[in-house]
Parts: sequence; structure tokens; C-alpha cells
Amino acid sequence: MTERETIYQSLRKDGISRREFFKISSMVAAVLSLPVSDGVRGLAAEEVRPSRSMVRRVRRAMETKPRVPVIWLELQDCAGCTESISRSNAPTLGSLVLNTLSIEYHETLMAAAGFQAEGAKNDAMQKYQGQYVLVVEGSVTAKDGGIYCTIGGKANDELLKEAAAGAAAIIAVGNCAAYGGIPGALPAPTGGVGVSKVITDKPVVNIPGCPAIPEVMTNTIVHYLVFGKLPELDDIGRPKAFYGVTIHDRCLRRAFYEAGKFANTFGDEGYQKGYCLYKLGCKGPTTYNACASIRWQNGLSFPIMSGHPCLGCSEPNFWDGGGFYQGQSAPLNKPTLAAAGGALAAGAVLGAGMAANNRRQKSKAESDEKEEA
Repeated sequence: MTERETIYQSLRKDGISRREFFKISSMVAAVLSLPVSDGVRGLAAEEVRPSRSMVRRVRRAMETKPRVPVIWLELQDCAGCTESISRSNAPTLGSLVLNTLSIEYHETLMAAAGFQAEGAKNDAMQKYQGQYVLVVEGSVTAKDGGIYCTIGGKANDELLKEAAAGAAAIIAVGNCAAYGGIPGALPAPTGGVGVSKVITDKPVVNIPGCPAIPEVMTNTIVHYLVFGKLPELDDIGRPKAFYGVTIHDRCLRRAFYEAGKFANTFGDEGYQKGYCLYKLGCKGPTTYNACASIRWQNGLSFPIMSGHPCLGCSEPNFWDGGGFYQGQSAPLNKPTLAAAGGALAAGAVLGAGMAANNRRQKSKAESDEKEEA
């Protein structure tokens, strides 16, 4: 096995002191949302700190474990997830590349191109056999032998199988790589499918989204680095830590949903007052993701906060089944159908209640007008 530099050694070479290293390991533990000490439960979220034992565990891993070699494939994609991860705040892409990861191949980020790039990838797969993390962005072309997406003269499904054979872990980032995404939407001329449809002999971590949240991508990779294993996944391959609750569960507009206050059209009075966007087709009640808690651009905002309904882009078949701006749809292959059905039923009850209340108010107003006349 090739001897590789540890994360701690890399940090020390960059002039990081031992004291600074301790701070960094604490930050990594916090980023991973590890269990906190019993003595700090009940504090505000920004005051919570991981337990000392967990911080020591993270520190030990960073001292002894080598930097993780990464091979990043881009198949049928728009490079949106690469753009997203380049804006990650915790940890930043820069800190990942310089201190945590050793990106051996990434078409968009690497300086080499053509034969040099492909040669670097092949050398890395041989040198780090069984040690590298394979990250896949974009869907796989399943039709006609994969001819619709070729790299270096090889079909993308063949390239995927070659790289997956020697990978220690496989992470599919974005809805395209996770479930086929937009290339897999009808009429799907290329037959785009997710990585797990092609790689069936190894577990695949799905980090769906269009694009995926940058911190979810980076934290999943760091979790593997620290613990040497993949995080706990739900029934469709997503890390439970980030896809365990719906966007609706954490949405800042949920109070309006519960009160039956909705925007009926873009720009109406309810919309201007920040009411719930459920009637505008918001998929928050049936979409599992961390958008409402982590948000985007260093926690600045997320679509619903910016006045746009959730499109459900972390769910399978979101493009075909989404019904953008018109009603709800809950994909049947989700492990959370019962919860989704409950949310939909609650919405239906609220809607019916509002309609009945409106009829009563209208009737009362007409009656008052007659009495005044």
C-alpha cells in the first residue's frame, strides 16, 4: 500500500501550529454534527459543541489517516455540482483540496487535458487501488451502449465501471448522478440513469439536489475520511443526517401553512406578506433535504426564503413528477410516502377549512348588507 501524507502532516507543512490544529479538529467535529456533551444540551444551536471524546476521535483520525485520493467523474451533467462545491463554506473547497483530499482527476478543475488527463486518472486508479473515493457527477447513458456520452473514446458507463471497481467508496452528487435527473426525464433520449442503476455490487451514497448543497457534499466526504465508513443512509441511499426531515419541517413559512395562510398567485397580497407557497406548487412537504437549515451561500438563503416554491429536486423523478407550480406530487418509490401523505392530507384539510370559512364570511357579509338595506 502506498504511503501517503496524513492530514496533520499536510497542515504542519502549511505552517499550522499544534494549537491551531486542535481548533481545526474541533471545527471538523462541529461540521459533522457529531453528538454533543450532555452538559451542553439545551443551549442555542450556535453555542452547542461536540463532546470532547468526539473531538479527540476526529483529531486522532486527522493525525493518523492519510489524505483521501479522489477521482471525480463528470458524465451527463452541467457541472452545476462542481460549481456548488466550489462555494462550500464548511469546509471550503480550498481546505478540502489542500488539506483533506488529494484530487487526482477532475476534468473541470485539473490543469491537464486530453491524453494527459486520462493518463493521470489511470495512474491514480492503479496507484491507489482500493483506497480512492470515486465521486460521480451526472447521469449515465444507458441506451445504445452509452454512445451519447464518451470521454477519451470510451462510453461513460464503461468508464464508470472501471473506476468503481477499485474505489473504496462511491458518492453520486446531484440528482442526475443519484437518480437520472434531467437527462433521465421523458422522453429520455439517452436513457439517463443514476449511478446505482449501473453499479450494483457496491453501496452508492446519493447526494441529490439540482445542484446538491455544497456542505452536504463536503461533509459526506469528510465523514468517510474521519470514520472510514459511509454515513447512515435512508432507503434510497441518502445520508439521514441531511435528508432525514422534509424541507417543510424546518421551513420558516410553516407557521403560515398551519394557520391556513397561503399565497394564491405570484405577487398577490399573501405572496407579498410571505405566506406559505404550498398552493403555488411548493414541494416542501414531500421533499427531504437540508435546504431550510443549511441554506445556500454561507447560510444566506434558499428558494422558499427567496420567494420561490420548492421544486423537489432532491427526490427521484422530480422533473417528470414535479408538476411545477401546480399541485403536489409524491414519488411512490420514497421511504417516506406515509409522511408525505400525511402532509398532503393536512394541506387538503386546511384548504377545505379555508374554503368553508370563506363561504361563511361571504354569507355573513351578504346578510349584513341586506339588513343595512
